[in-house]
Amino acid sequence: MAVETSIPHVGGAPLSGIHPLDPLTGDEIEACAAIVAASEFTTDSLRFVMISLEEPPKPADLDFDLLPEPPRKAFAVAYDGGVKMIYEGIVNLAEGEIETWTPVPGRFPSYLAEHMETVEVVVREDPRWQAAMTKRGISDFDLAMIDPWPAGYYGAQDHYDNSPLICRPLTFMRTAPSEHGYARPVEGVIVTFDMDSMKVIDVEDHGVVPLPPTAGNYAPEFMFDENNRPAFSEFRSDLKALEITQPDGPSFTVDGWGVTWQKWALRVGFNPREGLVLHQLTYADRGRVRPIMYRASLSEMVVPYGDPSPTHWNKNVFDMGEVGMGLMANSLTLGCDCLGEIYYFDGIVNDSLGKAVVIPNAVCMHEEDYGISWKHTDFRTGEVEVRRSRRLVISTIATVGNYEYGFYWYLYTDGNIEYEVKLSGVLTTGAIAEGEKPTWGALVAPGIFGPNHQHFFNVRMDMAIDGTGNSVYEVDSVPEPDPALNPHHNAWITKETLVASEAEGARDWEYSTARYWKVVNPSVVNELGSPVGYKLMPRDVVPSMVQEGSYIYDRARFVQHNLWVTKFDSKEKYAAGNYPYQSKDAQGLPEFIADDAPLEDTDLVLWYTIGAHHVVRPEDWPVMPCAYVGFMLKPVGFFDGNPALDVAPSAACHASAAGSAHEHKDGESCH
Repeated sequence: MAVETSIPHVGGAPLSGIHPLDPLTGDEIEACAAIVAASEFTTDSLRFVMISLEEPPKPADLDFDLLPEPPRKAFAVAYDGGVKMIYEGIVNLAEGEIETWTPVPGRFPSYLAEHMETVEVVVREDPRWQAAMTKRGISDFDLAMIDPWPAGYYGAQDHYDNSPLICRPLTFMRTAPSEHGYARPVEGVIVTFDMDSMKVIDVEDHGVVPLPPTAGNYAPEFMFDENNRPAFSEFRSDLKALEITQPDGPSFTVDGWGVTWQKWALRVGFNPREGLVLHQLTYADRGRVRPIMYRASLSEMVVPYGDPSPTHWNKNVFDMGEVGMGLMANSLTLGCDCLGEIYYFDGIVNDSLGKAVVIPNAVCMHEEDYGISWKHTDFRTGEVEVRRSRRLVISTIATVGNYEYGFYWYLYTDGNIEYEVKLSGVLTTGAIAEGEKPTWGALVAPGIFGPNHQHFFNVRMDMAIDGTGNSVYEVDSVPEPDPALNPHHNAWITKETLVASEAEGARDWEYSTARYWKVVNPSVVNELGSPVGYKLMPRDVVPSMVQEGSYIYDRARFVQHNLWVTKFDSKEKYAAGNYPYQSKDAQGLPEFIADDAPLEDTDLVLWYTIGAHHVVRPEDWPVMPCAYVGFMLKPVGFFDGNPALDVAPSAACHASAAGSAHEHKDGESCH
């Protein structure tokens, strides 16, 4: 059924001149919703979960330039609470028609915008919740913060035929408006909430624990708490201004969502679930444009908690699959979130009625100096050559309840690619009686503790090292095994093991062999006759504390291995499956490898899991300084030598000693 739509322009670029991989504009999001609303599939209770680009098929040569322009299509996930059914629709925007409309039985959707806004209001009015608050001496219910935590899965009652879509809200109390509410967790009160009918199902009360005595504020207006304990005495006055200036402007150029910088080129993407996406990452090398990755994004994350007490044992949130990283993206601010010459991309998402919602400045792009790229001093002649390193930073930050997550892609002048997650925000807290110490966490302030927990992030990278015919090798460094060749007991070699099929595709890092993984193109060799490649370098690897037999074990199976390798399938995008909410079974990567597809010289995908192991400390309170986790992709035989040799010497340098500074004369360089 084709539908003509006339939608006022809302955000984004006009429909003409759009690249096939550009995110949907506001017009397109609302056109999609209008087409569905005018169709036979609509009902009064149908709501839109996410509307995003239905990406066109990957071209054989990874380039759309020589192909007919594909029609713009939207992928709509909708939920009908009246019949408890998810629907997936592919909507042809050019033709104004729904191509497919598919029910997805037995699954639950991620949060709708109206859930986030309404749960707190309804819970606050529930007499059972009010009775629990009164028992704790709380009379001003309007000061309660009620976070609608995803339900997860904790037994058969959470997932059966016709079961409701639920969440389990947790309560925190402010003592004044705008105060730091997470400083006063209400321990032991757990609400079960039906988001289909928007009603409280049950309120559990596991016993009164006194509210913590201190406020834990960090904002300037709360310089002192009610016990006259200073949050901080005054702002530091000895930090001088630090300004990032680029008088000639930035080195990158932007055309719509396309970016070029130095020898790099890529397309930026954004959608409600994944947030920031990179497409068609290439490097220009001696007149050749060489592909490296076709698509890269966060694929899933989970935060399992290690405290078995009633309030905390069921905290196992898939912040991306159960909420949506793009939906939670911040509007970034110059001078605060990013410094220098900044280019911003707006994020455009949808509300539950299909209206476009613009998140201004959702993605930030800028350049950073990164110290020395390379240097050598000839001590005989005194000649010095040194070059500065620089990186392009593409980032987004999402606030999911109490935590902030910053996601950063770095591209370097020497061909390196880095991914980093910065964790900040506020700990999930619990209250504990005076004089007691937590068994499964640590005190951060009087009466407040943070449970032991971990954060795992899985990054999906559709690799394309000089094309789609790639292979993966696991590389271990081991002592020379032949005693005759190792008489001095100092020799060691690297041992490469081909990851031949998906049955072998779940891999673990090994400290004792300095293990890394190498992606090569066996059909393209460098001047030394070796296949060109990139290697994945792990960083800060942590073991998973998720134990077999727990409810979260199967639901978050991706955390059980550091690396997974699969054959490319456009339908396989999320490490824990399309719909992890309230599910009990192993979705995603365990399913993807079940057919044991061959992986040698083929189109393949890397799924790398990053872990943050959080045993909390007082220094994490009341707001947590950034913790950093990530990995790096480094060229290994991809180039015939150092690709940063042609970086020009810096035009002007400053050397400071004993409070004085020397500036090189005009035209003089750092060498």
